[in-house]
Amino acid sequence: MLQFLDILFTILHIVVILFNLLGWIWKRTRKLHLWVVLITIASWLLLGLKYGLGYCFLTDWHWNIKRQLGNHELPNSFVQYVFEQIGMTISSSTTDYITVAAFMFAIGMSINLNFFKKS
Repeated sequence: MLQFLDILFTILHIVVILFNLLGWIWKRTRKLHLWVVLITIASWLLLGLKYGLGYCFLTDWHWNIKRQLGNHELPNSFVQYVFEQIGMTISSSTTDYITVAAFMFAIGMSINLNFFKKS
C-alpha cells in the first residue's frame, strides 16, 4: 500500500506543479488555476510561518510515506528531489530560485488574464 501511495503522491505532485505553472494558459482552467496557486501560496507562506518558509503540506505527506518506505535522505523540496532523480546536479538554493521565479511568472500571468484581459 505504501508503494502505491508513493506513486500516487509522485503523480499528484507532478500534476499540481504542472498545473501551477501552466494552468493559466487555458481559459477554461484560469479560475481553478488561481485557486490552486492561492492554496500553494498559503502553504508556502501561512503554514510556512509555523513549519518554515516554503513549507508544502503535500511534500510533507509524501515524505512521511517515503520515510516509512526507508527513504531518509530526502531534500526539502519535491522539485529538488525530481532534479536529483533525473541526474541533474543543481544546488537547493538554485532549485528554490527556479521554482519561485517560474511560480511568480505563472501567478503574474494568471492575475493578468483573470483580472485585466478582456478576452
